[in-house]
Amino acid sequence: MTHPAESPGPKRRSFRNFLASLRYSIDGFFAALKHEPSFREDLIFAVLLVPFAIWLPVNAVSTALMIASLILILIVELLNSAIEWIIDYLRPERHPLAKRIKDMASAAVFLSYINCFVVWTIMLWPSNAVWRRILG
Repeated sequence: MTHPAESPGPKRRSFRNFLASLRYSIDGFFAALKHEPSFREDLIFAVLLVPFAIWLPVNAVSTALMIASLILILIVELLNSAIEWIIDYLRPERHPLAKRIKDMASAAVFLSYINCFVVWTIMLWPSNAVWRRILG
């Protein structure tokens, strides 16, 4: 038996570990779809806007930034949901600190939306060449 202070050495990753991690990630994605209305709404938002970002006559970097800003919303919403579930599990009764934690996680989602808005606004700003390509 190893002492807790002793490190057992580097963790070895196998393809089996990779597949298990992938399965856990997919399970988490579908759990969010099933149990989190906010995640479903964010996913619909992203699914509707990704094709538009691809269709727009902008360069590949601009398209990637626009899509990344949408994916960031999904990532932050997943983390927000996980934090809320942990808080509800550990402290089901109301507590001011639990509220503060949940509010801060919610603020992160809000900031990800602001980020998305800013990225899309910059890419679609009227003085940008996008409008000349769309209209002309």
